[in-house]
Amino acid sequence: MTPSDTLRALFAEQPFLLAPMAGVTDAPYRLMCRAHGARLAYSEMVSVAGLAYASEKTWDLVLPDPREPQICVQLFGSKPEQFAQAVDAVQERVGEKLTLIDINMACPARKVVSKGEGCALMRAPETAEQIVRAAAGRARVPVTVKMRVGYASADRNAPEFARRMEAAGAAAVAVHGRTAGQMYLGQADWSIIDEVAAQVAVPVIGSGDVYTAQDAVDMLTGTAASAVFCARGTYGNPWIFEDAQALLAGDVAPAHDFRDKLGAFRRHLELLEEAGAHMVRARTFAAWYLKGVPQAASWRRRAVSCVSVADWRALVDDLQAASSHWTVENGKVVAQDA
Repeated sequence: MTPSDTLRALFAEQPFLLAPMAGVTDAPYRLMCRAHGARLAYSEMVSVAGLAYASEKTWDLVLPDPREPQICVQLFGSKPEQFAQAVDAVQERVGEKLTLIDINMACPARKVVSKGEGCALMRAPETAEQIVRAAAGRARVPVTVKMRVGYASADRNAPEFARRMEAAGAAAVAVHGRTAGQMYLGQADWSIIDEVAAQVAVPVIGSGDVYTAQDAVDMLTGTAASAVFCARGTYGNPWIFEDAQALLAGDVAPAHDFRDKLGAFRRHLELLEEAGAHMVRARTFAAWYLKGVPQAASWRRRAVSCVSVADWRALVDDLQAASSHWTVENGKVVAQDA
């Protein structure tokens, strides 16, 4: 079985993937999503330079929690030799839990592209090819590439770029329907998925504007994508994976009300505590779970002052108490007089 065949089989079982997101997809976040159907989950974006310097802080981004059955590790950088070294190191330390290695050629952040990394590689296809060859030449798992439509609107070179990455050894490609210049503004162009798929024989993962389970199903069934990245749609919504699977099977996905969100918020905090992470990190996801609750702004202000486990527990306990006076009217959560 080829690396591409291996991925097609995995995608057929669960085509809705937890996308790599810098500053978001740490082990607690992955565990939260795995509990709700995310079988394949990615690490945060990991610097090959950081791994080359044996930074333990960088390794914290790579290594899965003991409870995780697998991990997809996303690497970024610009030097082929560092990718080769990073692949060796990741394979050695992650072992059998490593499902694939993804190479980021999509990140639009200025601090990344200014170094010739991320989406800047779409303007340096020769270097990109060398990187993929270096990684695939050392990898015992499939190597994939994530890209965008192009670096700028005038480029739109994703189809040709994907073909070159396939020739260099990529077992799959993921394409986000925006240019680097767009960052995350405007609307993602899903037509690029079909354009890329028409040029390659490997699986294509679609990405961009998948905010709901229905969006995920629409992308999978309405384009040539073999799988779908769920990224911002997972914010405060870890159920998106199981809900999308239900919709794909023709079932009705359950509604998730504020009680579900508060329960998920509490569990996410517990996972963060169990991981030994600094609890300030919870501020990243707290606002997502609080979205739509009565007096949300007030609760968010309190959340940004939380530092310790005790602070967060008190916040959730108070939210739970307040929620006994909440009801849903016309789809909106409202507070009733106590």
